[in-house]
This record gives sequence, C-alpha cells and structure tokens, in this order.
Amino acid sequence: MDKLILGRYIPGDSIVHQLDPRVKLLGSIYFIFLLFFANNWQSYLFLAVFILVAIKLSKISLGFFLRGLKPLLWLIIFTVSLQLLFSRGGEIYFSFGPIAISQFGLINAALIFCRFVFIIFMSTLLTLTTIPLELTDAIEFILSPFKYVKLPVHEIALMISIALRFVPTLMDETTKIMNAQRARGVEFGEGNLFQQMKSIIPLLIPLFVSSFNRAEELATAMEARGYRGGEGRTKYRVLNWEVTDTMAVIVFAFVTVGVILLRG
Repeated sequence: MDKLILGRYIPGDSIVHQLDPRVKLLGSIYFIFLLFFANNWQSYLFLAVFILVAIKLSKISLGFFLRGLKPLLWLIIFTVSLQLLFSRGGEIYFSFGPIAISQFGLINAALIFCRFVFIIFMSTLLTLTTIPLELTDAIEFILSPFKYVKLPVHEIALMISIALRFVPTLMDETTKIMNAQRARGVEFGEGNLFQQMKSIIPLLIPLFVSSFNRAEELATAMEARGYRGGEGRTKYRVLNWEVTDTMAVIVFAFVTVGVILLRG
C-alpha cells in the first residue's frame, strides 16, 4: 500500500509543474476521452509516446509510476482476463465451454490493459505535479457555472481535493496498523476466505477510528482559522494563464488530430 502514488504531490520546477492546474485537469479528462476514441494499436502507440513525453517533461522517474501500478495490478489482471477469456470474434485459438481465446479477445484485452495503464499514469501525473490547493481552485473554476443553480461549488471542490489529499495518508495509516497487528500475531492473507475476512476486522476498526479522529481534527482546524464556506472568500493564490498553457492546448489539439488520422 505504501506504493500507491495517486494523491501524492512531488515538488518540482518542471514545465508540467508550472502549467496552470486548469489546463492539467481538463487535459487529463480530455486525454481519457481520447483513449476511448482510439481504436487500434497505431493510435494507442501515439498516445503512449505522448504520455511518456509528458512524464519525461515532469522530471519524475518512470520507475516511480511503474511501482505505483502494483496496488492496482490485480484489478487490471482481473479485467483483462475477463476480456481475454469471454470475448469472441475473429480466429479462435482455444475454446472450452464458455471460455475462449480468440483474436478479438486478445486485441480487446491489450486495449483494455493500455487504457488502464494510461489512465493511471495521466491521473497520477496530475496529482504528482499539482498542489492540492491549486487543484481545488481548478475544480472550482470548472464548476463555477453551476453556482447559478445554487450548487455549492466551493464545498464540492474542497471535498474532492481533501479526498485526493488523504488517499496516501490513509494508505500510510493502513500500513502502520497492519504492521502493528502483525506484531500482535495477526496473519493477513492466511487461511481460507472466512479466516482472511476475519483477520481484516482488527484492521478496519482502528482505521475507521483514526479516519474519524483525523476528520474531526481537520474540521476543528478549519473552524479555528475562520473557515465559513466559499461565500465572500478571497484567494491567496490567483490562477494566471501563461504562454506555456496556450502551448499545452495547442499540443492537445495536435494529439487529437493525430489520433483522428491514425484511428482505424
């Protein structure tokens, strides 16, 4: 669990760090849309080159991203296996009852695997290079039109930002509790399914207690600093649109054209 990188921020001075958080947030969402628009290996290879260049420009090691895949590896394997074993089409290489390995299944499994990896890489790149407060400002800016229908935009943005920020904190807390329980003789992952579920109870109860205590402490700290919601609040950090942000938008436009041209 200590390998989970989603929600962490790494300070840096790279061009990706300096981009406006609105560009990075909207760009990440748009990149995920492009992933589902691409439909062949050429377009996926093109997007792979794009994400690798973005990681290189962020000056963050690729190995850090690869290690961050480990906590989600079983989910990826499970999803890819479903596509591989239960998708039929094209030439059939192996068949046994409802299970079959076909040409269409292999292609589908490869595309699903690429989608998982690229989405994780892009979303992780967003959080690694964006300060949580700036991410909150970006979310609030994007949702600002909904203020006219009385939607609490500031509060929603704050909740999303806090949730992202505390993902690695809760993971670290879980690791500490697991180590403490192991020191007391609890074995995780041993025995049958019922025994494994039973061993989780000593982990969940202190984790829930710790989470509620942390939430209460955060609420007290916010109230002590005079927080009363988003109404009438000013901002210490003002988002400014720079030339590099315009260049980033142009790059996304070129990527879109590339995917359209390469799409089968």
